[in-house]
Amino acid sequence: MSLLPYAVARPFLFGLDPEAAHELTLGSIARLQHSPLTCLYGEPRVHDPYTLAGLQFPNRVGLAAGLDKNARCIDGLAAMGFGFVEVGTVTPKAQAGNPKPRMFRLPKAQALINRLGFNNEGLDAFIANVKQARFRQQKGVSPMLLGLNIGKNASTPIERAIDDYLICLDGVYPHADYVTVNISSPNTQNLRSLQSDEALDALLGAVAERRELLAQRHGRRIPVFVKIAPDLDETQVEIIATTLMRYGADSDGVATSAFGVIATNTTLSREAVAGQPHAQETGGLSGAPVLQASNRVIRQLRACLGKSFPIVGVGGVMSADDAVSKIQSGANIVQIYTGLIYQGPSLVWESARAIQALADS
Repeated sequence: MSLLPYAVARPFLFGLDPEAAHELTLGSIARLQHSPLTCLYGEPRVHDPYTLAGLQFPNRVGLAAGLDKNARCIDGLAAMGFGFVEVGTVTPKAQAGNPKPRMFRLPKAQALINRLGFNNEGLDAFIANVKQARFRQQKGVSPMLLGLNIGKNASTPIERAIDDYLICLDGVYPHADYVTVNISSPNTQNLRSLQSDEALDALLGAVAERRELLAQRHGRRIPVFVKIAPDLDETQVEIIATTLMRYGADSDGVATSAFGVIATNTTLSREAVAGQPHAQETGGLSGAPVLQASNRVIRQLRACLGKSFPIVGVGGVMSADDAVSKIQSGANIVQIYTGLIYQGPSLVWESARAIQALADS
């Protein structure tokens, strides 16, 4: 277990502006990640191998995209015991994102609101950082898997969004265990419109075609996950599931390991936090209030997609029980983000161990 309990560090971090605390934490991890001082925050990795989409995950708990947008801290995050880490979202060109302030804590609800807007240093810097990660250089089995999350620039018209996704796919493909196509952030104008029937079909068709060319070029075919929103009704979920099956399953409805889905991103709903300070700030709400909405979408997806289609559950995992609820709702594996901020790295071990115990029961 970590030598510096998170309960000691949290009051200091929560005394800072949320984005300042975010940058301080990432900067510290980046500086410490290749030193023995990772023991200050490191956690043991639960050994619970799980195969999904043709990949073997060391355990079923991962980090969701958004924490390390520029892939600066891959090795440091690996020390927290994750089975997989997803970094990004990256866009072709660097962009500053939305004006500050753009992150807000809602401690009473164990929640965050952000409207960062895909702030990142751009694809070239992102790839350079990924190349510097040392976790794959260790002897024996890789300690974790790496997902690279891609998006579009805010300045790119929605009609040209596919161009941005293909540029990013070309760049990240050689370095990823899987790629996530983010079409569900509420903080890039019109992005969620890509979840509609025709737009999603066009996007997945283009991605599938380019992925086959890249697979031939690089000698390996990696899965692509599509990240969707929790603010979808049953009909919208069914439409997305039908489109995913078109590209990610064979004629018998069996998943081919080509595509998967990540459910879900942040929510625009404020019902669960009404009246709390910052509740009416624009942006995506994450944390405990998203748990049930995310689980609802996961259950609907599983019903539509069948038993074999890969589903990653994310949203509102603040405890080991929450992580287990994702699996019970139909997810294969689970991701954490806001829970890490509120509970610290011990949540990773606790969640992975609880999921392992569920499988063993």
